[in-house]
Amino acid sequence: MLHVRSPQRVLAYDNDGEKAKVFAAALGKETGTPVVTAPDLAEAVRASDLIVTCTTAQRYFITRDMVRPGTFIAAVGADNENKQEIDPRLLAEAKVVTDLTEQACVIGDLHHAIAAGVMSAQAVHAELGEVIAGRKAGRARADEVIVFDSTGIGLQNVAAAVAVYRRALGEKAGRGFSLAEDVVAA
Repeated sequence: MLHVRSPQRVLAYDNDGEKAKVFAAALGKETGTPVVTAPDLAEAVRASDLIVTCTTAQRYFITRDMVRPGTFIAAVGADNENKQEIDPRLLAEAKVVTDLTEQACVIGDLHHAIAAGVMSAQAVHAELGEVIAGRKAGRARADEVIVFDSTGIGLQNVAAAVAVYRRALGEKAGRGFSLAEDVVAA
């Protein structure tokens, strides 16, 4: 996100305050962006325009009443059917974009909204590829809450890894690892 937005500050929250401090210090040093720990999750969510969740939570912790109009949430932790980060009611009221809707219906936060009976697969606004290709609109109004329910697509991850690997080879970057070219091209 730091490549496309310039936040004034970044808030980091973890149930374990010490882990949040270590993360904030490391991210701040790596990015040069001020990162501060947030002692209260609800207050941090209310103060944020962009939210990224990446947890192993098995029960949602971001609720509708925490989120202000216009917020964008990238929910990337619910990558199996037992994980959940976002309140099903929040998904039902938001503009939902998935990486792959069919998969999100089975393992993502969308899966939990469908199971709760508050949403259907047909209520998903778009898949990310449709927005990127311009086939479906992204944000239409400044007050829309948008949730990107990312469950991870293995093939995309492999393609990205191959691109990074090839670039590293071209720049003679990295160390201590080699991979046969025929494996990378597969």
